[in-house]
Amino acid sequence: MSKPFSELGISAPILKALSELNIVEPTEIQQKTIPLLLAENHDLVGLAKTGTGKTAAFGLPLLQLVDTNSTIVQAVILVPTRELGQQIFRNLEDFGKHIPNISIASTCGGIPIKPQIERLTQPTHIVVATLGRLIDLIQRKAIDLKETQYLVLDEADEMVSILKESLDEIIAELPKKHRTLLFSATLPGTIKQLIQNYLNKNVIQVSASMETVGNQGIDHEFIVVDPIEKLDVLMHFLNSKEGERGIIFCKTKAAVNKLAKNLAINRFSSGALHGSLSQGIRDRIMEQFREGHINILVATDLAARGIDVKEISYVVNYHLPDTYENYVHRSGRTARAGAKGLSLTVLQQEEVVEIVDFEKELGIKFHEFKKPSAVSLEENNTLLWAKQIFKTKPNHDISAELKTKVKTVFHHLTKDELIEKLMANYVLQNKNDVVEKPVKKFKK
Repeated sequence: MSKPFSELGISAPILKALSELNIVEPTEIQQKTIPLLLAENHDLVGLAKTGTGKTAAFGLPLLQLVDTNSTIVQAVILVPTRELGQQIFRNLEDFGKHIPNISIASTCGGIPIKPQIERLTQPTHIVVATLGRLIDLIQRKAIDLKETQYLVLDEADEMVSILKESLDEIIAELPKKHRTLLFSATLPGTIKQLIQNYLNKNVIQVSASMETVGNQGIDHEFIVVDPIEKLDVLMHFLNSKEGERGIIFCKTKAAVNKLAKNLAINRFSSGALHGSLSQGIRDRIMEQFREGHINILVATDLAARGIDVKEISYVVNYHLPDTYENYVHRSGRTARAGAKGLSLTVLQQEEVVEIVDFEKELGIKFHEFKKPSAVSLEENNTLLWAKQIFKTKPNHDISAELKTKVKTVFHHLTKDELIEKLMANYVLQNKNDVVEKPVKKFKK
């Protein structure tokens, strides 16, 4: 049985906020990390899969450790994306709302820097930043880290390449005696090298929930399709999940745009998210998704980092991820806060052999998701066609005279007869489309 937050050493103002947020029981990484951060002075490496509460594991102690009587920046939290930065900033604001005079700033890229520079002229205790933006602020001498005591590297495995380039410049700004807290979902060799180079030799390593991806609530499944039927199979699956929220992952921005366009044509409530979109558009789409105005998010791996929406019931890997780490982060978007979730990977036949490697590396078991029959796919497409008609807005540019003539054609038909004829016409058109597709001829 886990200890309550009060027994971990958390102060009364933070306990009050947690109670109001209905956060009652600490997760494993929180139980192991919070007492160490409050009582020790060592560097720390925290390993836990996404969705296991790493933000509170380092955020709650930091909120308690900062001196609110001081006006200096005492802690910097580095993150790979603005979305994750915004999520952490919101969490810290919620956790610390009863701490008098606590001041937290978000300084992430993708938005104008001038308001952030202006914000940093005010007393600030904790700064949440993306790497590039922090470097920019340092170079402009807009942030003073000379007395900063804590450097947090969150989702370090997602920014290891830029960390290697930029960390020296950041470390040079910090006092010699500071604590580095590194949190990651995985521990590849590059992260081990980073720990060896930048963290104290007496670093404490804490791991939790590493035997499974995210948590026990995720069903890992795969479905084998021919390339020509891939979109139809996906739409069949999405129809079966109508009203539920999910994320579909693609490898490239172009693939995200193409799939999102197809889903929009078929009247799915969806939005696209990738790095080439302006920050304003990304924020708007995320807000629509978070508020439930759209149910499906089509995204690249990095763009989806920081999405912490509890009601995501499924994740679809429309393309097999390039790395095991990316699968961890993708699947971890679902089954959050103790809920159940599905991670479905769409494969072509030649990719099936790779599933065994994912199982061995991640310690999970995949089950095959039954592919719908050709008849079922066709029926689903017919339903999508009907929904397209239902959701089509009236064209007010069509003349009243023409509308009257068309109404006269259908005048004697009942509703059922009209539907029968429309469906028969749809089936006939589809057959004709198949027959009329040109066949390429090759010379011998």
